[in-house]
Amino acid sequence: MARNDPLIISMLAETNPQSQSFTKNLDLFCYFVRFKTVIRAVPGVKVSDITFAGIPVRVYEPPAGGEGHLRRGLMYFHGGGWAFGTTSESLIGSYDITNRMVSDELNTVVVSVEYRLYPDAHFPVPYLDCLAAAKHFLSPEVLAKYSIDPDRVAVAGDSAGGNLAAAVAQEVNGKAIFCIMSVKFSVQALIYPVLQALDFNTPSYLQNQYIPLLYRTNMIQFWLQYLNIDLSLMPEFFVNNHSALQHSSLTPELRSRLDWNVLLTQKYKKNYNPVIVEKGSEGFLKKVPSLLDVRAVPLLAGPEVLAKCPRAYILTCEHDVLRDDGLMYARRLQDAGVAVTSDHYEDGFHGCFSLTSWPLEFDVGKRALRSYLNWLQNNL
Repeated sequence: MARNDPLIISMLAETNPQSQSFTKNLDLFCYFVRFKTVIRAVPGVKVSDITFAGIPVRVYEPPAGGEGHLRRGLMYFHGGGWAFGTTSESLIGSYDITNRMVSDELNTVVVSVEYRLYPDAHFPVPYLDCLAAAKHFLSPEVLAKYSIDPDRVAVAGDSAGGNLAAAVAQEVNGKAIFCIMSVKFSVQALIYPVLQALDFNTPSYLQNQYIPLLYRTNMIQFWLQYLNIDLSLMPEFFVNNHSALQHSSLTPELRSRLDWNVLLTQKYKKNYNPVIVEKGSEGFLKKVPSLLDVRAVPLLAGPEVLAKCPRAYILTCEHDVLRDDGLMYARRLQDAGVAVTSDHYEDGFHGCFSLTSWPLEFDVGKRALRSYLNWLQNNL
Protein backbone atom coordinates (compact mmCIF):
# COMPACT_ATOMS: atom_id res chain seq x y z
CA MET A 1 0.00 0.00 0.00
CA ALA A 2 1.42 3.36 -1.01
CA ARG A 3 0.07 5.48 1.84
CA ASN A 4 -0.61 4.75 5.50
CA ASP A 5 -3.94 6.52 5.29
CA PRO A 6 -5.83 6.09 8.61
CA LEU A 7 -9.18 5.92 6.79
CA ILE A 8 -7.99 3.02 4.64
CA ILE A 9 -6.47 1.23 7.62
CA SER A 10 -9.66 1.56 9.67
CA MET A 11 -11.85 0.26 6.85
CA LEU A 12 -9.59 -2.69 6.12
CA ALA A 13 -9.23 -3.61 9.78
CA GLU A 14 -12.42 -5.67 9.59
CA THR A 15 -11.54 -8.60 7.31
CA ASN A 16 -14.07 -11.22 8.42
CA PRO A 17 -16.44 -11.70 5.45
CA GLN A 18 -19.14 -13.03 7.80
CA SER A 19 -19.15 -9.85 9.85
CA GLN A 20 -22.28 -7.67 9.68
CA SER A 21 -20.07 -4.62 9.25
CA PHE A 22 -18.05 -6.08 6.39
CA THR A 23 -20.42 -4.99 3.61
CA LYS A 24 -20.86 -1.52 5.08
CA ASN A 25 -17.11 -1.05 5.37
CA LEU A 26 -16.56 -2.37 1.85
CA ASP A 27 -19.11 0.02 0.35
CA LEU A 28 -17.54 2.99 2.12
CA PHE A 29 -14.06 1.91 1.16
CA CYS A 30 -14.98 1.45 -2.53
CA TYR A 31 -16.56 4.89 -2.61
CA PHE A 32 -13.33 6.35 -1.25
CA VAL A 33 -11.21 4.50 -3.82
CA ARG A 34 -13.40 5.62 -6.71
CA PHE A 35 -13.25 9.23 -5.52
CA LYS A 36 -9.47 9.14 -5.34
CA THR A 37 -8.81 7.34 -8.64
CA VAL A 38 -11.07 9.34 -10.92
CA ILE A 39 -8.52 12.16 -11.15
CA ARG A 40 -5.85 9.79 -12.52
CA ALA A 41 -7.59 9.10 -15.84
CA VAL A 42 -5.32 9.04 -18.89
CA PRO A 43 -5.87 12.23 -20.91
CA GLY A 44 -6.29 12.31 -24.68
CA VAL A 45 -8.41 9.18 -25.04
CA LYS A 46 -11.88 9.82 -26.45
CA VAL A 47 -14.56 8.13 -24.33
CA SER A 48 -18.12 7.53 -25.53
CA ASP A 49 -21.03 5.86 -23.73
CA ILE A 50 -23.23 4.25 -26.40
CA THR A 51 -24.97 0.93 -27.07
CA PHE A 52 -24.00 -2.13 -29.10
CA ALA A 53 -27.04 -4.23 -30.06
CA GLY A 54 -28.95 -2.52 -27.25
CA ILE A 55 -26.25 -3.27 -24.64
CA PRO A 56 -24.61 -0.24 -22.96
CA VAL A 57 -20.89 -0.02 -23.69
CA ARG A 58 -18.10 2.45 -23.10
CA VAL A 59 -15.83 2.97 -26.11
CA TYR A 60 -12.25 4.22 -25.70
CA GLU A 61 -10.60 5.60 -28.84
CA PRO A 62 -6.85 6.33 -28.81
CA PRO A 63 -5.52 9.86 -29.37
CA ALA A 64 -3.93 8.89 -32.68
CA GLY A 65 -6.53 9.15 -35.43
CA GLY A 66 -7.64 6.09 -37.35
CA GLU A 67 -7.48 7.77 -40.74
CA GLY A 68 -5.21 5.96 -43.14
CA HIS A 69 -4.15 3.15 -40.81
CA LEU A 70 -5.82 0.37 -38.88
CA ARG A 71 -5.85 -0.02 -35.11
CA ARG A 72 -6.23 -2.87 -32.67
CA GLY A 73 -9.58 -3.65 -31.08
CA LEU A 74 -10.32 -5.12 -27.64
CA MET A 75 -13.60 -5.99 -25.93
CA TYR A 76 -13.42 -6.07 -22.13
CA PHE A 77 -15.80 -7.70 -19.63
CA HIS A 78 -15.38 -6.43 -16.07
CA GLY A 79 -15.30 -8.63 -12.98
CA GLY A 80 -17.33 -8.47 -9.78
CA GLY A 81 -18.98 -11.85 -9.29
CA TRP A 82 -21.69 -11.07 -11.89
CA ALA A 83 -23.08 -8.79 -9.17
CA PHE A 84 -20.80 -5.75 -8.86
CA GLY A 85 -18.73 -3.42 -10.99
CA THR A 86 -19.34 -1.25 -14.04
CA THR A 87 -17.54 -0.46 -17.27
CA SER A 88 -15.53 2.15 -15.39
CA GLU A 89 -15.29 0.91 -11.79
CA SER A 90 -14.50 -2.32 -9.99
CA LEU A 91 -15.12 -3.03 -6.31
CA ILE A 92 -11.59 -1.97 -5.50
CA GLY A 93 -10.20 0.04 -8.39
CA SER A 94 -10.89 1.65 -11.72
CA TYR A 95 -11.38 -0.22 -14.99
CA ASP A 96 -11.54 3.19 -16.62
CA ILE A 97 -7.86 3.87 -15.93
CA THR A 98 -6.74 0.46 -17.22
CA ASN A 99 -8.83 0.69 -20.38
CA ARG A 100 -7.54 4.19 -21.08
CA MET A 101 -3.97 2.90 -20.72
CA VAL A 102 -4.60 0.06 -23.18
CA SER A 103 -6.19 2.46 -25.65
CA ASP A 104 -3.45 5.06 -25.34
CA GLU A 105 -0.33 2.88 -25.15
CA LEU A 106 -1.37 0.23 -27.68
CA ASN A 107 -3.35 2.42 -30.11
CA THR A 108 -6.39 0.26 -29.42
CA VAL A 109 -10.12 0.85 -29.56
CA VAL A 110 -11.37 -0.65 -26.29
CA VAL A 111 -15.02 -1.52 -25.76
CA SER A 112 -16.06 -2.18 -22.15
CA VAL A 113 -19.44 -3.89 -21.81
CA GLU A 114 -22.09 -2.94 -19.22
CA TYR A 115 -23.77 -6.33 -19.00
CA ARG A 116 -26.69 -6.79 -16.61
CA LEU A 117 -25.95 -7.88 -13.04
CA TYR A 118 -27.47 -9.73 -10.08
CA PRO A 119 -30.05 -9.27 -8.58
CA ASP A 120 -31.68 -7.96 -11.76
CA ALA A 121 -30.24 -10.71 -13.94
CA HIS A 122 -29.12 -14.32 -13.67
CA PHE A 123 -27.43 -16.68 -16.12
CA PRO A 124 -27.68 -16.69 -19.10
CA VAL A 125 -28.57 -12.97 -19.29
CA PRO A 126 -25.07 -11.53 -18.56
CA TYR A 127 -23.55 -14.01 -21.00
CA LEU A 128 -26.10 -13.20 -23.70
CA ASP A 129 -25.50 -9.46 -23.20
CA CYS A 130 -21.77 -9.97 -23.72
CA LEU A 131 -22.29 -12.23 -26.73
CA ALA A 132 -24.65 -9.74 -28.39
CA ALA A 133 -22.18 -6.90 -27.85
CA ALA A 134 -19.33 -9.05 -29.21
CA LYS A 135 -21.23 -10.00 -32.36
CA HIS A 136 -21.98 -6.33 -32.98
CA PHE A 137 -18.36 -5.32 -32.37
CA LEU A 138 -17.03 -7.96 -34.76
CA SER A 139 -19.28 -6.90 -37.62
CA PRO A 140 -17.31 -5.53 -40.60
CA GLU A 141 -19.32 -2.30 -40.50
CA VAL A 142 -18.43 -1.50 -36.88
CA LEU A 143 -14.78 -2.47 -37.30
CA ALA A 144 -14.56 -0.21 -40.35
CA LYS A 145 -16.23 2.65 -38.47
CA TYR A 146 -13.51 2.55 -35.81
CA SER A 147 -10.67 1.74 -38.25
CA ILE A 148 -9.97 -1.59 -36.53
CA ASP A 149 -7.89 -4.30 -38.19
CA PRO A 150 -10.21 -7.37 -38.34
CA ASP A 151 -7.18 -9.61 -37.78
CA ARG A 152 -6.28 -7.85 -34.51
CA VAL A 153 -9.33 -8.07 -32.26
CA ALA A 154 -9.10 -9.37 -28.67
CA VAL A 155 -11.52 -10.35 -25.95
CA ALA A 156 -10.50 -9.97 -22.31
CA GLY A 157 -11.86 -9.92 -18.79
CA ASP A 158 -11.02 -10.42 -15.14
CA SER A 159 -12.59 -12.82 -12.61
CA ALA A 160 -16.28 -13.17 -13.56
CA GLY A 161 -15.43 -11.11 -16.63
CA GLY A 162 -12.77 -13.69 -17.46
CA ASN A 163 -15.52 -16.30 -17.30
CA LEU A 164 -17.59 -14.32 -19.77
CA ALA A 165 -14.61 -13.68 -22.05
CA ALA A 166 -13.73 -17.39 -22.17
CA ALA A 167 -17.35 -18.38 -22.84
CA VAL A 168 -17.83 -15.77 -25.56
CA ALA A 169 -14.52 -16.74 -27.21
CA GLN A 170 -15.65 -20.38 -27.25
CA GLU A 171 -18.98 -19.42 -28.79
CA VAL A 172 -17.61 -17.05 -31.43
CA ASN A 173 -14.49 -19.00 -32.41
CA GLY A 174 -15.38 -22.58 -31.55
CA LYS A 175 -19.03 -23.16 -32.41
CA ALA A 176 -20.27 -24.12 -35.87
CA ILE A 177 -23.21 -21.74 -35.58
CA PHE A 178 -20.79 -18.82 -35.86
CA CYS A 179 -18.81 -20.19 -38.82
CA ILE A 180 -20.54 -17.67 -41.09
CA MET A 181 -18.94 -14.77 -39.18
CA SER A 182 -16.08 -13.37 -41.22
CA VAL A 183 -14.30 -11.93 -38.16
CA LYS A 184 -13.40 -13.81 -35.00
CA PHE A 185 -11.25 -13.03 -31.99
CA SER A 186 -7.54 -13.35 -32.64
CA VAL A 187 -6.51 -13.53 -28.97
CA GLN A 188 -8.07 -13.82 -25.51
CA ALA A 189 -6.69 -12.47 -22.23
CA LEU A 190 -8.13 -13.96 -19.04
CA ILE A 191 -7.23 -12.37 -15.71
CA TYR A 192 -7.70 -14.81 -12.80
CA PRO A 193 -10.84 -16.22 -14.46
CA VAL A 194 -13.56 -18.21 -12.68
CA LEU A 195 -14.31 -21.21 -14.89
CA GLN A 196 -16.07 -23.99 -12.98
CA ALA A 197 -18.63 -24.53 -10.21
CA LEU A 198 -18.43 -28.29 -9.68
CA ASP A 199 -15.45 -28.55 -7.35
CA PHE A 200 -15.00 -26.06 -4.54
CA ASN A 201 -12.34 -28.26 -2.96
CA THR A 202 -9.50 -27.74 -5.41
CA PRO A 203 -6.12 -27.09 -3.75
CA SER A 204 -6.42 -23.35 -4.35
CA TYR A 205 -9.96 -23.18 -2.93
CA LEU A 206 -8.77 -24.92 0.24
CA GLN A 207 -5.39 -23.20 0.51
CA ASN A 208 -6.83 -19.70 0.06
CA GLN A 209 -10.33 -20.02 1.50
CA TYR A 210 -9.69 -17.30 4.09
CA ILE A 211 -7.40 -15.10 1.99
CA PRO A 212 -8.77 -11.69 0.93
CA LEU A 213 -9.94 -10.27 -1.34
CA LEU A 214 -12.01 -13.26 -2.49
CA TYR A 215 -13.04 -15.81 0.12
CA ARG A 216 -14.23 -19.31 -0.74
CA THR A 217 -17.61 -18.54 0.84
CA ASN A 218 -18.03 -15.44 -1.28
CA MET A 219 -17.17 -17.23 -4.53
CA ILE A 220 -19.69 -19.99 -3.85
CA GLN A 221 -22.32 -17.36 -3.08
CA PHE A 222 -21.52 -15.51 -6.32
CA TRP A 223 -22.04 -18.75 -8.25
CA LEU A 224 -25.37 -19.50 -6.56
CA GLN A 225 -26.61 -16.00 -7.27
CA TYR A 226 -25.48 -16.14 -10.89
CA LEU A 227 -27.12 -19.52 -11.52
CA ASN A 228 -30.24 -18.54 -9.53
CA ILE A 229 -29.78 -21.31 -6.95
CA ASP A 230 -31.30 -20.99 -3.47
CA LEU A 231 -28.60 -19.76 -1.08
CA SER A 232 -29.82 -22.24 1.53
CA LEU A 233 -28.12 -24.93 -0.58
CA MET A 234 -24.67 -23.44 -0.02
CA PRO A 235 -23.59 -26.23 2.42
CA GLU A 236 -24.08 -28.77 -0.41
CA PHE A 237 -21.47 -26.95 -2.48
CA PHE A 238 -18.89 -26.75 0.29
CA VAL A 239 -18.63 -30.55 0.38
CA ASN A 240 -19.18 -31.21 -3.36
CA ASN A 241 -22.53 -32.94 -2.81
CA HIS A 242 -23.76 -31.24 -5.98
CA SER A 243 -21.19 -33.14 -8.07
CA ALA A 244 -21.38 -36.56 -6.40
CA LEU A 245 -20.59 -39.71 -8.38
CA GLN A 246 -24.24 -40.76 -8.34
CA HIS A 247 -25.12 -37.95 -10.77
CA SER A 248 -25.16 -39.76 -14.11
CA SER A 249 -25.31 -36.52 -16.09
CA LEU A 250 -21.80 -35.70 -14.87
CA THR A 251 -20.13 -38.35 -17.02
CA PRO A 252 -16.55 -39.59 -16.62
CA GLU A 253 -15.65 -37.58 -19.73
CA LEU A 254 -16.98 -34.36 -18.19
CA ARG A 255 -15.27 -35.10 -14.87
CA SER A 256 -11.94 -35.51 -16.68
CA ARG A 257 -12.22 -31.96 -17.98
CA LEU A 258 -11.85 -30.55 -14.46
CA ASP A 259 -9.81 -33.30 -12.82
CA TRP A 260 -7.18 -31.23 -11.05
CA ASN A 261 -5.34 -34.37 -9.97
CA VAL A 262 -4.42 -34.79 -13.65
CA LEU A 263 -4.46 -31.23 -14.93
CA LEU A 264 -2.33 -29.62 -12.20
CA THR A 265 1.36 -30.19 -11.61
CA GLN A 266 2.57 -31.39 -8.23
CA LYS A 267 3.69 -27.85 -7.42
CA TYR A 268 0.04 -26.81 -7.22
CA LYS A 269 -1.52 -30.08 -6.05
CA LYS A 270 0.75 -30.05 -3.00
CA ASN A 271 -0.56 -32.47 -0.37
CA TYR A 272 -4.25 -32.02 -1.07
CA ASN A 273 -6.50 -34.93 -2.02
CA PRO A 274 -9.58 -34.81 -4.25
CA VAL A 275 -12.92 -34.58 -2.43
CA ILE A 276 -15.09 -37.16 -4.19
CA VAL A 277 -18.60 -37.80 -2.89
CA GLU A 278 -20.33 -41.04 -3.89
CA LYS A 279 -23.86 -40.10 -2.89
CA GLY A 280 -24.90 -36.48 -2.72
CA SER A 281 -28.16 -34.63 -3.19
CA GLU A 282 -30.35 -36.79 -5.41
CA GLY A 283 -31.36 -35.20 -8.70
CA PHE A 284 -29.40 -32.01 -8.00
CA LEU A 285 -27.86 -31.58 -11.45
CA LYS A 286 -31.18 -32.27 -13.14
CA LYS A 287 -32.73 -29.47 -11.12
CA VAL A 288 -29.85 -27.09 -11.91
CA PRO A 289 -28.70 -27.97 -15.46
CA SER A 290 -26.78 -24.70 -15.75
CA LEU A 291 -24.02 -26.27 -13.61
CA LEU A 292 -23.13 -28.31 -16.72
CA ASP A 293 -23.73 -25.56 -19.28
CA VAL A 294 -20.42 -24.61 -20.94
CA ARG A 295 -21.70 -21.07 -21.41
CA ALA A 296 -21.54 -20.75 -17.62
CA VAL A 297 -18.75 -23.26 -16.99
CA PRO A 298 -16.18 -22.83 -19.80
CA LEU A 299 -13.80 -25.40 -18.29
CA LEU A 300 -16.27 -28.13 -19.33
CA ALA A 301 -15.98 -27.34 -23.05
CA GLY A 302 -14.96 -30.24 -25.26
CA PRO A 303 -11.54 -30.44 -26.93
CA GLU A 304 -13.09 -29.87 -30.36
CA VAL A 305 -14.32 -26.45 -29.19
CA LEU A 306 -11.13 -25.54 -27.34
CA ALA A 307 -9.03 -26.36 -30.42
CA LYS A 308 -10.71 -23.51 -32.30
CA CYS A 309 -10.24 -20.94 -29.54
CA PRO A 310 -7.84 -18.04 -30.03
CA ARG A 311 -4.37 -18.07 -28.48
CA ALA A 312 -4.53 -17.10 -24.86
CA TYR A 313 -2.93 -15.15 -22.05
CA ILE A 314 -4.04 -16.49 -18.66
CA LEU A 315 -2.97 -14.67 -15.49
CA THR A 316 -3.17 -16.55 -12.18
CA CYS A 317 -2.21 -15.71 -8.61
CA GLU A 318 -0.90 -18.03 -5.92
CA HIS A 319 -3.05 -16.54 -3.15
CA ASP A 320 -6.37 -16.81 -4.97
CA VAL A 321 -9.14 -19.41 -4.73
CA LEU A 322 -9.44 -19.22 -8.54
CA ARG A 323 -5.81 -20.08 -9.20
CA ASP A 324 -6.52 -23.68 -10.22
CA ASP A 325 -9.41 -22.74 -12.51
CA GLY A 326 -7.00 -20.71 -14.62
CA LEU A 327 -4.19 -23.27 -14.49
CA MET A 328 -6.50 -26.12 -15.52
CA TYR A 329 -7.92 -24.10 -18.40
CA ALA A 330 -4.42 -23.22 -19.60
CA ARG A 331 -3.52 -26.92 -19.59
CA ARG A 332 -6.69 -27.94 -21.44
CA LEU A 333 -6.19 -25.27 -24.10
CA GLN A 334 -2.59 -26.37 -24.58
CA ASP A 335 -3.66 -30.01 -24.84
CA ALA A 336 -6.09 -28.92 -27.57
CA GLY A 337 -3.25 -27.29 -29.52
CA VAL A 338 -3.85 -23.65 -28.56
CA ALA A 339 -0.85 -21.43 -27.84
CA VAL A 340 -1.07 -20.26 -24.22
CA THR A 341 0.99 -17.83 -22.19
CA SER A 342 0.49 -18.78 -18.54
CA ASP A 343 1.51 -15.86 -16.34
CA HIS A 344 1.58 -16.87 -12.66
CA TYR A 345 2.37 -14.56 -9.74
CA GLU A 346 3.66 -16.23 -6.59
CA ASP A 347 3.03 -13.03 -4.61
CA GLY A 348 -0.28 -12.30 -6.33
CA PHE A 349 -3.79 -12.31 -4.87
CA HIS A 350 -7.28 -11.92 -6.30
CA GLY A 351 -7.92 -8.34 -7.32
CA CYS A 352 -4.28 -7.25 -7.48
CA PHE A 353 -4.59 -6.45 -11.20
CA SER A 354 -6.82 -3.50 -10.27
CA LEU A 355 -4.61 -2.24 -7.43
CA THR A 356 -2.04 -0.20 -9.30
CA SER A 357 -2.55 3.36 -8.07
CA TRP A 358 -2.98 5.23 -4.81
CA PRO A 359 -4.70 4.71 -2.39
CA LEU A 360 -4.18 0.98 -3.02
CA GLU A 361 -0.93 0.45 -4.83
CA PHE A 362 0.81 -2.94 -4.97
CA ASP A 363 3.96 -3.81 -6.85
CA VAL A 364 2.50 -7.15 -7.94
CA GLY A 365 -0.49 -5.33 -9.43
CA LYS A 366 1.78 -3.04 -11.41
CA ARG A 367 3.81 -6.00 -12.68
CA ALA A 368 0.67 -7.88 -13.66
CA LEU A 369 -0.76 -4.90 -15.53
CA ARG A 370 2.53 -4.28 -17.34
CA SER A 371 2.75 -7.95 -18.33
CA TYR A 372 -0.81 -7.82 -19.71
CA LEU A 373 0.02 -4.71 -21.74
CA ASN A 374 3.26 -6.22 -23.04
CA TRP A 375 1.54 -9.43 -24.07
CA LEU A 376 -1.14 -7.53 -25.97
CA GLN A 377 1.55 -5.39 -27.59
CA ASN A 378 3.38 -8.48 -28.84
CA ASN A 379 0.44 -10.74 -29.68
CA LEU A 380 -2.43 -8.57 -30.82
